[in-house]
Amino acid sequence: MSSSKRRKDIAYYGVIAALSVFTLFCLIVIIVYITSNGLPHITWEFLTERPRSMGKEGGIFPIIVATLYATAIALVIACPIGIGAAVFFKEYSKGGRFIQIVRIFTEVLAGIPSIVFGLFGFAFFVVFLGLGWSVLSGGLTLFMMILPTIVRSTEESLETVPMSYREGSLSVGATRWQTTVKVVLPCCVKGIVTGVILGVGRAVGETAAVMLTMGGALRLPLSPFDAGRTMSMHMFVLTSEGLSMEKTFATAALLIIIILIINSAANLIGRKVGAINSA
Repeated sequence: MSSSKRRKDIAYYGVIAALSVFTLFCLIVIIVYITSNGLPHITWEFLTERPRSMGKEGGIFPIIVATLYATAIALVIACPIGIGAAVFFKEYSKGGRFIQIVRIFTEVLAGIPSIVFGLFGFAFFVVFLGLGWSVLSGGLTLFMMILPTIVRSTEESLETVPMSYREGSLSVGATRWQTTVKVVLPCCVKGIVTGVILGVGRAVGETAAVMLTMGGALRLPLSPFDAGRTMSMHMFVLTSEGLSMEKTFATAALLIIIILIINSAANLIGRKVGAINSA
C-alpha cells in the first residue's frame, strides 16, 4: 500500500473515530443530565402510588403498568408476524414482483412519522373498530410502528447465515421447515433480538401515536379496553403544561432504567439461546 493511500485510510479512520466519540459523548451527557436530575426524586412512593393533581403529586404506578401493557401487546403481535414475514421473504419466496412491492411498502412504513400512525390508529382502531381510547388501540398502533424494524432486522440476520448450512441440512433429508427452524433461525438469534430491542425502544418511547389512541387517563388499566397513559405521554403532559419538572425528570430517568433492564434481559436471553444452540 502506497503512503498516500495509507494517509487517506488513517484520515478516514480518524474521522470515523471522532464522530463515534462525539456521538458517545452526546449520549453520555444526555443520560447523565437526566439521571442526575431524576434519580433523587425516584422514591418508593413515586413507584407505587397513583398520580394526584393531574400528575403534580403522587406516583406513576398506573402509568408504568399502562406503558408495559401497551408495549407487551405490540410485541406479542409484532414478533411472530415480523419474524414469520422475514422468514417467508428470505427462505420461501422466489423474489417476484409481489415480494418486491411488499418490501417497498415495509421500508415506507419504517419512515412514516409517528403522528401519521397515530391518526390512522385513531381513525381505524378507536373509531372504525370501536375499540375506543384504550391500551389495546395504543398497542395495535405501536405494533404497526415496530413491525418494519423487526422484519428488516430479521431478514438481514437471515442473510448472514451461510447457504452451506441450508444445503447441508437439506442433503441429510431435513425438510425446508425443519432446516429453517432448527438450523437457520438459531444461527441468527442475536440479530432477531437486536430487532426486538429496537422495537421495544421505539414502542416505550413513543408519544404522538399513543396520545391519539390511548386517551391519556391516569387510572390503572385493568383490561386492554381501558384507557391509559404511557410514561412518554406523561412526560409530555407534565412539561407542556408546566406541572412538575421534578416528576418529569424522575419519569424520564425511570424510563431509561426500564429500557436498560429490558435490553439487558433480551441480550442475556439471546446469549443463552445462542449458547444452547451452539453446544
